[in-house]
Amino acid sequence: MTLLDIITYPDKRLRRKAAPVETVDDEVRQIIADMAETMYAAPGMGLASVQVGIDKRIIIYDISGPEDNPKLEVLVNPEIVESEGAQLSESEGCLSVPDFRSDVNRFERVKVEALDRDGQPVEIDTDGLHAIVLQHEIDHLDGVLFIDKISALKREMYKRKVKKALKKNS
Repeated sequence: MTLLDIITYPDKRLRRKAAPVETVDDEVRQIIADMAETMYAAPGMGLASVQVGIDKRIIIYDISGPEDNPKLEVLVNPEIVESEGAQLSESEGCLSVPDFRSDVNRFERVKVEALDRDGQPVEIDTDGLHAIVLQHEIDHLDGVLFIDKISALKREMYKRKVKKALKKNS
């Protein structure tokens, strides 16, 4: 397995819509394994392939928590097919948007259709934290960051902070 580099804002690759996976094969399973090693090392709760520079519709996540046994979930070509209600994701963060957290409005319940790591169809109908994580990671596959869903003022404050840090480091 290989630790992958996590792309951070403002890298333009985070804004691209990922291409569908044609076949879940050994290459895709290797990408999943490398993504899992990267996510757990970060540490993070979820990771989309575009965050590590891979143009494929793959997400992985683990909401079991650090005290529990890891329970890696893998979705290939995930799509939200139903959504309802509203909930506030409090203090949402992202490995690609370091050192920033914010409240984000999300759907309360989502139904997602995808393929699993063996290429078999799966359907997930969920709410709460699970729904938040799915929405966050699927947004990445569509070139959307959680900072796109917060107030313009908070977003601009973060952008200025990043620009200042980039100038300082160059």
